Amino acid sequence: MSNLLYLVHRLPYPPNKGDKVRSYHLLKHLAARHRVFLGTFIDDPQDEAYVEAVRAYCADLHLVRLKPHLARLLSLRGLLGNEPLTLPYYRHAGLQDWVDRTLREQQIDAALIFSSVMASFVERAPQIRQLVDFVDVDSLKWGQYAANHRWPMSWLYRREGRRLLAFERAVAIRAERSFFVTQGEADLFRGLAPESAGKVEAMCNGVDADFFSPRKELSTPFRVDERAVVFTGAMDYWPNIDAVSWFAADILPRLRQNWPDLRFYIVGRSPTAAVQALAGEHVVVSGTVPDVRPYLQHAAVVVAPLRLARGVQNKVLEAMAMGLPVVASRECSTAIDAVPERDFLTAGTVPEYVSQIEALLREPARSAAIGTAARRQVLARYSWDAHLAVIDRHLGGST
Repeated sequence: MSNLLYLVHRLPYPPNKGDKVRSYHLLKHLAARHRVFLGTFIDDPQDEAYVEAVRAYCADLHLVRLKPHLARLLSLRGLLGNEPLTLPYYRHAGLQDWVDRTLREQQIDAALIFSSVMASFVERAPQIRQLVDFVDVDSLKWGQYAANHRWPMSWLYRREGRRLLAFERAVAIRAERSFFVTQGEADLFRGLAPESAGKVEAMCNGVDADFFSPRKELSTPFRVDERAVVFTGAMDYWPNIDAVSWFAADILPRLRQNWPDLRFYIVGRSPTAAVQALAGEHVVVSGTVPDVRPYLQHAAVVVAPLRLARGVQNKVLEAMAMGLPVVASRECSTAIDAVPERDFLTAGTVPEYVSQIEALLREPARSAAIGTAARRQVLARYSWDAHLAVIDRHLGGST
């Protein structure tokens, strides 16, 4: 059993948002095969309740309590130098000391970096084998954010995108292997960092299809006189905020002209003030829920109208695993290994979303058939162990 240093930018539990779903399943997979030394941050006080659950997977665990408001202020130091603001946001002397001590005192065989920013903690240890899970090309998100914001934020986001890409390229040069969540993201990074193209590959996400399975015994959270259209996700994430705001303002009113019993449920942690302001007679903002599955189980339709999306959207895969019909943006659908119109539906414009959702509401048999096909596809193509076997080839999977 080898010793593995695992550095993650956010406590990898509970698996209630996209990056934590992936980092948790990686931790679970690695802990079954290696002794894991985990260094990570807690940025949500609610996650304190799960520290012992994470510790059970680890030979050692070092936690840093991150205060986002203070970290944002400290990140502005990046403007004084030639670095992305993301780096000073996560820079922490205590975590650096723990990493240095662990490398010095333990026989660490390799370091697995989850999210490129965590690679800064092993910059002083080039002798350690480094594997980096970029997940997706973060630097490009900032350029996309810039296109949707006015100056001065547009300038700041473009600067962040340029600086972060330079950092990502430097990280990839040092890494023995770099992983991305889809083949498309891997190909994209190869084009941006041709000097590392031969060391880049895809390691796709999976779904816990036993947990996310159709369960009729789950009681409904909805009223008997309504049909629920459901969106799930972390509601402090700008692409999700944009998606639900657009759906509530432009798509839901059109749908309600023919389906007055429709209600839009926005289900997920940390809703911003902008999301909370959407709540009303026809929109419910749930905030954190103990279990998202009842909302999926009893939904009429699940939607993912993201106009900005990178990589695989776990929210889509989880709904598909539960046998739900999903209407997703084309930006979401391109990363999903499934057949549009058979396993899920796609849309781009307001009329397209209205047409696709109304078709599902009018034709329950077709809706059920799409849900059945969706779960079948998830079972066939989205096993976590099968996907994470990619990393075993580089770390060795023996216990």
